[in-house]
Amino acid sequence: MLARVEPKAIEDVLLAEPRGFCAGVDRAIEIVERALQRHGAPIYVRHEIVHNTYVVNDLKAKGAVFIEDLALVPPGATLVFSAHGVSQAVRHEADARGFQVFDATCPLVTKVHVEVAKLARDGYEFIMIGHKGHPEVEGTMGQLGQGIYLVEDVPDVALVRPQGGKLAVVTQTTLSVDDAALILAEVKRLFPEVREPKKQDICYATQNRQDAVKLLAPQVDIVIVVGSPSSSNSNRLRELAERLGTPAHMVDLAEDLQAEWFEGRPRVGLTAGASAPDILVQAVIARLRALGAISVRRMAGVEETVRFPLPKGLGDRSMREFAAARS
Repeated sequence: MLARVEPKAIEDVLLAEPRGFCAGVDRAIEIVERALQRHGAPIYVRHEIVHNTYVVNDLKAKGAVFIEDLALVPPGATLVFSAHGVSQAVRHEADARGFQVFDATCPLVTKVHVEVAKLARDGYEFIMIGHKGHPEVEGTMGQLGQGIYLVEDVPDVALVRPQGGKLAVVTQTTLSVDDAALILAEVKRLFPEVREPKKQDICYATQNRQDAVKLLAPQVDIVIVVGSPSSSNSNRLRELAERLGTPAHMVDLAEDLQAEWFEGRPRVGLTAGASAPDILVQAVIARLRALGAISVRRMAGVEETVRFPLPKGLGDRSMREFAAARS
């Protein structure tokens, strides 16, 4: 009688580099925390500041109130726009209601908004590559009253019916780089004269995290992505690993890990979306060690040095100095 062979337990955890917070997320969270420090609770935030449940709940505990409708914000209150950006209609309503506003829109999203406004003045219409209902897409499309067409996949491109002769393309910053390239190729095939951005709209952090997963996935038996279900860039990391043939799961918290995922899969890859804080990654590592992981090592990867300035009225100290003051 053959002896039963026990499946291998976790042996090795390989950490993707880079992973976790990007400069735009760091900046957005810091804007809310500084606003709370300077103006006191409550601070109202339109939409989740970033798409991470832990971050949102932490800021709620400190006095942030997350709303979708500006009618819920009392007169004279302090309001923060989320990292995803807002439409012109929301900006005008906030101005009309007299709120003190701090804009936490990621500067890379703002760049897209500026490009749309500039080219619209020159008579362009737009194709926007993105996901319907995502707040960033709503914000970018809301820069114009008309003349901007959303496409989510390759077949959508054929449905676009521009009214004028000049057409430009913009992209949600957190898309799959590969999917966006396929859609853009179809846009260029059907509209050969389309104007592309001088630099792609998909942000450096999204690109870097996807590139890291492309290196990570072939080296491991399973990929774990730390991120919330609402996080576009986190979902794209999970999808990318699966597309490369490696089973992948996305978890909000370490408690979401299931031991059976790792049966017969001793090599675990770990990454995190751009809105997932490192404290959650460390908790997942601790859980993986409890499940038997012997070693944890980091991949070589791109070092990100991007930093974005804060809005006026929130202080001049650097993020590092502010963090030191809070500790």
